[in-house]
Amino acid sequence: MTHVDRDQWGVPQLWAGDVDALARLQGRVAALDRAWQISVERWRAEGRLAAHVGPAELAWDRFARRVRLDDTARRCYERLDPDTRRWVGAYVDGVNSGLAEGAAAAPEFAATGTAPEPWRPWSPLGVFLVQHVLFSTFPNKLWHAHVARTLGPGAAGLFAVEGPASSGSNAWALPADPATGRGPLIAGDPHRLLELPGVYQQVRLACPEFDVVGLAFPGVPGVPHFGHTGHVAWAVTNAMADYQDLYRERLRRDGDRVLVRDADGWTPATRHVEEIEVRGGAPETVEVIETPRGPVIDHDRVTGEAIALRTPSRVEGRLGFEALLPLLRARRTGDVADALRHWVEPVNSVLAADTGGGVRRLVAGLVPVRDERCRREPMPAWEPAYRWRGDYLPLVDEGVDGVAVCANDRRDDVAAHGTDFAPPHRARRIRALLADGTEPATVHTDDRLPAGPLYRLLDRLDPGRLDEPARALLLRLRGWDRAMAAGSAEAGAYAAWRAALARRLRVHPGLRALDVPCGFDELFAPWTDPAARIGLALDHLAAALDLAEPAAEALAEVAAGPAPGEWGGRHLLHPVHLGVAPAVTDAVTAMRRRVALAGDTDCVLATSSVPGVSDACWRGPVARYVWNLTDRAASRWIVPFGASGRPGDAHFADQLTHWAAGTLIPVPTGPLTGDETT
Repeated sequence: MTHVDRDQWGVPQLWAGDVDALARLQGRVAALDRAWQISVERWRAEGRLAAHVGPAELAWDRFARRVRLDDTARRCYERLDPDTRRWVGAYVDGVNSGLAEGAAAAPEFAATGTAPEPWRPWSPLGVFLVQHVLFSTFPNKLWHAHVARTLGPGAAGLFAVEGPASSGSNAWALPADPATGRGPLIAGDPHRLLELPGVYQQVRLACPEFDVVGLAFPGVPGVPHFGHTGHVAWAVTNAMADYQDLYRERLRRDGDRVLVRDADGWTPATRHVEEIEVRGGAPETVEVIETPRGPVIDHDRVTGEAIALRTPSRVEGRLGFEALLPLLRARRTGDVADALRHWVEPVNSVLAADTGGGVRRLVAGLVPVRDERCRREPMPAWEPAYRWRGDYLPLVDEGVDGVAVCANDRRDDVAAHGTDFAPPHRARRIRALLADGTEPATVHTDDRLPAGPLYRLLDRLDPGRLDEPARALLLRLRGWDRAMAAGSAEAGAYAAWRAALARRLRVHPGLRALDVPCGFDELFAPWTDPAARIGLALDHLAAALDLAEPAAEALAEVAAGPAPGEWGGRHLLHPVHLGVAPAVTDAVTAMRRRVALAGDTDCVLATSSVPGVSDACWRGPVARYVWNLTDRAASRWIVPFGASGRPGDAHFADQLTHWAAGTLIPVPTGPLTGDETT
C-alpha cells in the first residue's frame, strides 16, 4: 500500500512499504506535478529540445550532443551498484506510470503539439547532469582566455569573482546550546537561476526505514542536497572547486577520420555525426568528436583550435548516485560523511548536524590533481605537463565546535580545491548577524550592501566639481544606509548610477579591447559577454582602476534624467522559462505585479541582477530552509513559486509572496493519513 498526502501548500508526503516502492511513488508524483519540467530536462540531456520547442534551443542541443551528456548518463547508470540501479529503476517506472496523466494537465504539451515520452533507465542521471554541467568553472576559463588574449595575461584578476551563472548560496550551522537544551540548527538558501517551475521540489519521503523531509530535483530520486531525517540534517553550498578542465586540441582530418595532436604525435579521436531535429525548421547536423582528454565542446574561432572538456564524471563513469539512498538512511553526521564518499560532482561544501549534538563540515566530490595552470584557461592538450595525474584531492571531513558559515567564500577547508571564490562579505555579514542573535529568517532576507570599493568610490568624488543636481544625488547616496530595500528610492538611484558607470566602462581605455569577438559559441555568452562581466566585477574594477571621471559622469547622467524610482520597481522578478504556453507567460506577468523584490547580488539576500545590462532579478534563493535538530516539526522552508508545475493550479505560485517577504512555512511532519491512495 502506498499513500500520497498533501499539506496545505500541496507539498507531497509519500508513504510506501519499502524503499523501491517509495522511489516508484516519488517518480510518479514528480510526473504528475512536474510533467513538462521533467520532460524538458530529459530532452535537454539528450540534446533534443529543439525538436519540441524550436530553433531557439539549437545552441543547447549542439552542446549537449558534443559534450555527450546522454552517453555519460548511460555510462554512469551502467556502473551503479545493483541496489542503487534497482532503486533508480523503480523511480523511472514511477515517472513512466504518471507521465500521461501529468502531461494531460500541463498546457505546454498542447501548445507545442508534443507528447511525453517514456523515460529510459538512465534519464534521472541525465537530468542531474543537465542541472550541473555548467555549474562549475569551465565557462569561466573561456572568459579568462578572452581576457588574456585582449587585455593581457595579468588582467584576469580584474574579474576574479563569481561568474554570471555561478552559484551564490549561503548555509550556516549553529552548535547545540547546553544551557537551553537546544540542539544544533542548520539553515541556508541555495542561489541558482530562478526557473519556473522551481528547480527544487519540497517532498516528504517515508517508509519503514526512514522518514525524510527535503528538497528534491524533479526527475531525480531522493533529496541530494538538503534533507532532514529526524535524526540528522544536511545542506550544501557550492565549494567553488575547480574540477573541470579545458584543453586546446589540434585536429587533422583524413576523410571521415579525425586525428588529434598528442605528446607523441597524432592519434585517432572518435568521431561521428548526429542529426538534430528542429520543430518548425530544417534538421541540423552536429559533429561529435572525443579526444583522449574528453569531448570537443567548441572551437576557438580565433585560433582554429578545438576545445575539449575533461570532467571526473566522464573519466570515472560515476556521478555520485550511490550516495542518494544512504543519505535517506542516515542517522548521524558520520553516516552523511560515509554516504558522500561516493560523491563525484558537483563538488559541494556540506554542513551536517545530528540530534546528538554533532556538527560536521565536509567537502564532497572529486577534484583532480594536475598543474595549477589548468585552473585558469584552456591548456595545450599535446603538452604532458597538463595531464591529470590520476588521483584526486582528499575528502575534507572535520568537526565544527562553533558557528560554521559557508557562503562560497575562500576558507581553509576549500582553498585548495578552487581558484575563484565569492567575495567574503556575505559570510562576514552572516557571522555578524548570528553573533547578534538574529533569527534565521531575518538572516535570509538581510539586504544591506557591503561598503566595498564601488560604494567607497562615491566618497572620493569631489562635490565641488559636480553641478547642483549631481551634487545633491551624491550627498543622498553618501547618507544612504546601503539597504537594497524594495521601497528604497536611494537604492533605486544607486542601481541607476552603477548601471550608468558599467555602460561607460565598456569604452574605458583599459577595457574596451574586450569588445572584440571572443570566438566561442553563443551558448557561453552569459560567461563571455563583456557587458555582463564588467557589470558583475564593478567592485574589483573600482579597486584596480581610476574610475573617478566615469563615476562622476554617471552620477550627472542619472541626476539629469528621470527619477530612477524605487528599487523594487526596477528589480523585477524574471524567472527563466521557455515561454511556449500563454498561460505561463500570463502567470509570470501576474507574479511581477504581486511582489517587489529587495536584495541584490552582493547582499545575503542575493537576488542577482547584472548592472549595466538589466536590473531584473534572474537568479536568487531557489529555496530557504531552517533544519531544527531539537524538533523537526519546528523546521521551516519556502520555495519561490509552489509545489505544482501546472499554471492555474492552486499551488503553482502560492508560496511566492511569502518567499518575497522572507516568511517561511512549516515542513510537513504529522501522521500520514493516506487521504489519497495510488
